[in-house]
Amino acid sequence: MFLFGLGFSVYSSSGVSGVDRVSVSVMEGDSVTLHTGVQTNLQEVIKWYFNDTRIAQISGDLSNICTDVQCNEGTERFRDRLKLDHQTGSLTITNIRNTHSGEYKLKIFRSIRNSSENTFSVTGHDVPASERDEMKRKSVKERESVTLDPCVIKSPNDVMTWYFNDTHIVEITGEPSKICTDVHSDGRFRDRLKLDHQTGSLTITNTRITDSGVYELDISSSSFNVKRSFSVSVT
Repeated sequence: MFLFGLGFSVYSSSGVSGVDRVSVSVMEGDSVTLHTGVQTNLQEVIKWYFNDTRIAQISGDLSNICTDVQCNEGTERFRDRLKLDHQTGSLTITNIRNTHSGEYKLKIFRSIRNSSENTFSVTGHDVPASERDEMKRKSVKERESVTLDPCVIKSPNDVMTWYFNDTHIVEITGEPSKICTDVHSDGRFRDRLKLDHQTGSLTITNTRITDSGVYELDISSSSFNVKRSFSVSVT
């Protein structure tokens, strides 16, 4: 289970009749990927619904693909925010808002008599802009330390990965945490990264001008991914 600050949480459970129910509660502005758990074999039709309205569909042979704009012209709640993985049918909601809170239903049709269904309950919390900026935008002077705190408690089975300008720099798994070496990050952060193994907080010590940029945390489980971005400015 993840426990987010300000009352955020992420957890999953099995529902009745073999239907899984996954609950994800995140901050506005995060990106969330809901996984289907399948690799298409050109036979399935995968449909996503939001509060019983179809918002995305993909066939295994890619002959029929639509997202919110094409599926429901004139009622596009998610305009430009939905992405479908063509290999798995997994659905990504980018820059989520509290108006996107609700029940997402996944239906996979393999044949007329063979189908499965999962339900994801997603809540996007509206955090005051001042608090969100304080958390996600950091400005420090050179040689000072800065801490990026996602306000979570890590589950042993989940993976938390930090990226700097799309370069993988840190990963925490169920095993002891490992920090990428200069092979992965060109030695930019050598001996200057510290991790809190419980919360995933990342501290950069002895900061440099070249540490300025976008840091992204990817919180990954078998059912979903949550991505949260932080901006750091070193002057």
